[in-house]
Amino acid sequence: MPRSRQSTTTVKGGTLTREAVLSSRPSVPDHVVYREFVNETVVLNLETGTYHGLNPTGGKMLETLGCAATVRQAAATLSESYERPLEEIEDDLYDFCVRLAEHGLVELTHD
Repeated sequence: MPRSRQSTTTVKGGTLTREAVLSSRPSVPDHVVYREFVNETVVLNLETGTYHGLNPTGGKMLETLGCAATVRQAAATLSESYERPLEEIEDDLYDFCVRLAEHGLVELTHD
């Protein structure tokens, strides 16, 4: 089933459309630390004390988000790296960012 281009979600009281997420500036908050291992990246939210495990692809996505000016730029980098269509990576990164934001692991800032 194809994903809707007009997907929306609520994160910390605000509604974020796919476009809003892709155009946002991602950052890993100071209360989040992560470390890459061979088969996973472990992410710790120091505010909640909750550990999260990411597979190698998720770890690469988080690392790329931390260096990108926008989520859309991170998607372009990942699309090139994985040789996958940009739209597919944007869809995956949108879902990933929403889940991370819901757990306080990434902040999405809008200008």
